[in-house]
Amino acid sequence: MPSFTIDDASAEPPFAQLRRQVTQGAISGVLPAGTRLPTVRALADQLGLAPNTVARAYRELEAAGVIETRGRSGSFVSLSSDSAERALQEAAATYATRARELGIEPTRAAAFVVTALGTAEGGTGSHR
Repeated sequence: MPSFTIDDASAEPPFAQLRRQVTQGAISGVLPAGTRLPTVRALADQLGLAPNTVARAYRELEAAGVIETRGRSGSFVSLSSDSAERALQEAAATYATRARELGIEPTRAAAFVVTALGTAEGGTGSHR
């Protein structure tokens, strides 16, 4: 079972600390793809947090593609172990977090990425 800690003295909110630790664990390989995470309630009890705090971290991790929830089976790490894909997934997770902080709708944020990819391919907007 993965181990997480919350620093009550940190300026970083507890949900963000948890989100960061799971993301870093997935990227570093400490939490390989397929690792089952504790339930929201179990992790909240373990860390002394409100279940809504853990649920928020899990929702944001899922939106960023770091974890996936499989109904009653639970939540699992889903980041790739391939180093290039892992680096890109980390950048995508950072981008998704920033887009949410700015209040940008997911479809609009994705449109910015599609435009940037098109520009990187010489401005055609095509996907290869």
